[in-house]
Amino acid sequence: MMRTAPPRSQGDFEPRAGRGVLKRMLVGRPISTAKQEHHLLPKALALPVFSSDALSSVAYATEEILLVLVAASVAARNLVFSIAIAISVLMAIVVVSYRQTVKAYPSGGGAYIVSRQNLGTLPGLVAAAALLTDYVLTVSVSVAAGVFAITSAVPELADIRVPLSLGFVAFVTLANLRGVRESGTLFAIPTYAFITSIFVMLVVGLARCATGGCPQVPFPEHPEAVGEAAAVGLFVILHAFSSGSTALTGVEAISNGVPAFRRPQSRNAARTLSLMGVIAITMFLGISLLAFHSGVIPSDERSVVAQVAHSVFDGGIGFYLVQIFTAAILILAANTAYQDFPRMSAILARDGFVPRQFQNRGDRLVFSNGVVVLATLAGLLIWLFDAEVSRLIQLYVVGVFTSFTLSQSGMVRHWLKERAEGWRRSIVINAIGAVATGVVLVVIASTKFLEGAWMVITAMPFIVGFFYLVHRHYAHVRAELDRVLVPFGQMGANRVVLVLTDMDAASAEALGYIRSFRPESLEALYVGNGSHQDADRRWTEMAPDAAPLVFPDDGRPVEAVIEHVRRIPRDPRDFVTVVIPELFRRRSFLSALFRPVTFRLKVQLLSEPGVVITDVPVLTEDGHPVGVDGRPLIPERVVALVFVSAPHDASVRAVNYAFSLGAAETRAVFLATEPEEAPGMLERWAERGIRVPLDVVEAPFRDLGPSLLEEVRRVTAEPGTVAAVVVPEFLVTRWWHRLLHNNRALFIKRALLFEPRVVLSSVPYRIGRADRSSGRRRWRQRKHPSESSRRASPATSK
Repeated sequence: MMRTAPPRSQGDFEPRAGRGVLKRMLVGRPISTAKQEHHLLPKALALPVFSSDALSSVAYATEEILLVLVAASVAARNLVFSIAIAISVLMAIVVVSYRQTVKAYPSGGGAYIVSRQNLGTLPGLVAAAALLTDYVLTVSVSVAAGVFAITSAVPELADIRVPLSLGFVAFVTLANLRGVRESGTLFAIPTYAFITSIFVMLVVGLARCATGGCPQVPFPEHPEAVGEAAAVGLFVILHAFSSGSTALTGVEAISNGVPAFRRPQSRNAARTLSLMGVIAITMFLGISLLAFHSGVIPSDERSVVAQVAHSVFDGGIGFYLVQIFTAAILILAANTAYQDFPRMSAILARDGFVPRQFQNRGDRLVFSNGVVVLATLAGLLIWLFDAEVSRLIQLYVVGVFTSFTLSQSGMVRHWLKERAEGWRRSIVINAIGAVATGVVLVVIASTKFLEGAWMVITAMPFIVGFFYLVHRHYAHVRAELDRVLVPFGQMGANRVVLVLTDMDAASAEALGYIRSFRPESLEALYVGNGSHQDADRRWTEMAPDAAPLVFPDDGRPVEAVIEHVRRIPRDPRDFVTVVIPELFRRRSFLSALFRPVTFRLKVQLLSEPGVVITDVPVLTEDGHPVGVDGRPLIPERVVALVFVSAPHDASVRAVNYAFSLGAAETRAVFLATEPEEAPGMLERWAERGIRVPLDVVEAPFRDLGPSLLEEVRRVTAEPGTVAAVVVPEFLVTRWWHRLLHNNRALFIKRALLFEPRVVLSSVPYRIGRADRSSGRRRWRQRKHPSESSRRASPATSK
């Protein structure tokens, strides 16, 4: 019977080795996964974290309406408040609609989850593409608008708006890498200060209007395009409405981040969403009303909010406080995207539509890869569009309303299927939301298409196509690995080729290790630069009972070894183990990479069928080997550890290879970065029928390094014991496919490269075309065994 071990944990062990002091200073100390519950957000912090985008949108939504109106006619600015009322009604509809989504889908995911589960995969991916695009634009637009608010107060800074914007992107990125709770605490004060300053401005301004002294804004010296006084048509009104709809950006953020709220999560999220809607609508209507009464004209020198604040406070301290807090909220509004883009990417990665690396949590329990990718894309947009809000914002609202429409349509389908209590009321709410946002989407697409919306609309099919391409690759890899073509216990002979570049301590350790499992055959190839006579003499002294050295004739050592390996006859169940000893005089990965023979040989052998690459590294200090004897002695005890990621064919083949080593103990080890991984892994391991003990070792800080080293050192701490680490390594056919995988095998080999008494064996498993080519090669060998035997090198003794 198979024995499984309960999950072992590092407890509160905090990894230190290999972590830079600078990273610790910038990002902070790692947080254990077990403490994730303690980092959920109360409503007071969730509001600034998830609502800063929606709240900050009021700082430029009124300006976007006026830009369209005054460009058509200076008299049309009187329509600004009427259009603001229509947009506020739309916002209220969307907020109420998303309250239904929050209650129905407490796991988060927003428009993507709702659309995919109720409308199908394609609508779900369109919604995801729209949301991801929206989040990237949220960062670029918010930061650029915040910098514009700064240059409105300090015009001398206008020439460096791009470096300023990029600097603020870096600041918000760093704040989010430190964790959700930390960023919420950091951004809470500026958010609440902005809300307070805007409400004070509205109260003072409307009070002055009520007493007959409504503040007036003088005509700017450098206004934006202003049209002559004339009647405006329906198209201009619709265009202004679509521009002002930027006030709705960020409304969906809470529905995507429900899991980040304290429990009860759905109820707290719904209440926060309602509070956000009330605050945003009140501020938007108030700013629009003051802009209407004060006669504001958009200017490229000072924003609309800045002009209103200057007139209300007569340029006093109140004006500067409004500008400071407006700039702060606009820059920090990017934080909403920093919360939702990584979460959305992680959900897509879980479903196999984007690279798996987006699921990885960083030291501070955030999806750090998503944070970094978002910052990179947003910074690129800021640089390309010269940090100009008027150019960036034209790309903005198409994605927002696409996700709105799909989400609300999906909720209508959801209620039709579920028919839970109160479903009739809910379906009416979501149907109104779907129709309203759909109509606005059509208006936005038609009015803003030539102004830049075409870029987003054109990009959507490419983004969705990328999702499908990634998903197809993962499906193909999963199908290839789960074909159950490699039964447990199926193993043939193990033939060894020892590649020597020198007769040193590493070569002696390699020979001792090979003797421990008595391979079917042993051939020693010398590809060093020394004289053949000296090498042969030293080999005879080291291994008097072994066959003589083989000196390949080819002047290219790597190609000569590979050709020699190819000539070895083998059955599909056999293993050809190429043992490569390496002597390191310092702990330097660069020295390992730039070895002219061994590194190239290990890389190229990965593509050879039936070949296992075994690395025997030995580190020396002051000329003496560290932790080993440096003599060709058989180890007292060998323990084989197979580090697996899933019970698939590649893992089974690696386990079979480990058994061919005849070790005193053979165990499989699974490193779990999330607690929920352990039960599923144990269950699938048992179902596959792999009769090898499986130890599940938890990595509470999501860093495999400390858990890996602890497990290996548990073995090598016993005197005279060597850890034979076996790593399954499946290989994909195209270079860009490698970017879609975590490359855990490479990480394990790198982490253990300088560990004493550790032998690293990589067992490749080819996916796709490589499998088919190896199959053809094996077929040829079975069909013409005599030819293979003629080409093979002479058999040597054990």
